[in-house]
Amino acid sequence: MEGLQRCFVLHSRHYSETSLILDVFSEESGRITLMAKGARRKRSNLKGALQPFTPLFMKWTGRGSMPVLTHAEPISIGLPMRSYILYSALYVNEILARVLEVQTPYPALFLDYLNVLRELAQADNPEPALRRFELALLDHLGYGVDFLHCAGSGLLVDDEMTYNYREQKGFMASVVSGQLTFTGRQLKAIAARHFETQDQLRAAKRFTRMALKPYLGSKPLKSRELFIPRGRSTAT
Repeated sequence: MEGLQRCFVLHSRHYSETSLILDVFSEESGRITLMAKGARRKRSNLKGALQPFTPLFMKWTGRGSMPVLTHAEPISIGLPMRSYILYSALYVNEILARVLEVQTPYPALFLDYLNVLRELAQADNPEPALRRFELALLDHLGYGVDFLHCAGSGLLVDDEMTYNYREQKGFMASVVSGQLTFTGRQLKAIAARHFETQDQLRAAKRFTRMALKPYLGSKPLKSRELFIPRGRSTAT
């Protein structure tokens, strides 16, 4: 690897007495696991920099399963995540670490990630930003869905009609209600990624949970569990 890359640390864990293993999302190389040798030493210049939500320039060496970090410097101060917004940001990090293939570039997704962190840092309600990011992530993963046309007739969806989602087919007009049923108005909001009502947000959350499930697998998300002790209804 040559030159510096813009990166964020998604997650870190201790390795030996002085080192860290980092899960990193980089602009040019995608998700990569790095060994940060000596990063936990008291005099290490890396110790304070390798934190989530801090934009970094990073450089590493080696082409094996775990290259070694050789340089890291903050581009700016970390984006502030206050109170329960922090849990939403941790959720974004966790789903990226779970669904992205190692060393597969996603430069456009990197910008979407940067945007969602900026939105969350300023948000009172994290849900619109989370739903937009989840939909962007699904696009980058190749999960293509036409929200605006009935898969059966080809007609534009109607605000007042209901549509049932069928995997690999799309949304079909239906008179039966259920977890896979959405109104035309809800589908238009999801397509535009613009949510004006709680009903539209709930529908988007229902869809993204369903669509992301095959990528995330059956293992529970740790970031969702963080909401439970505080008695909050989870935004994730």
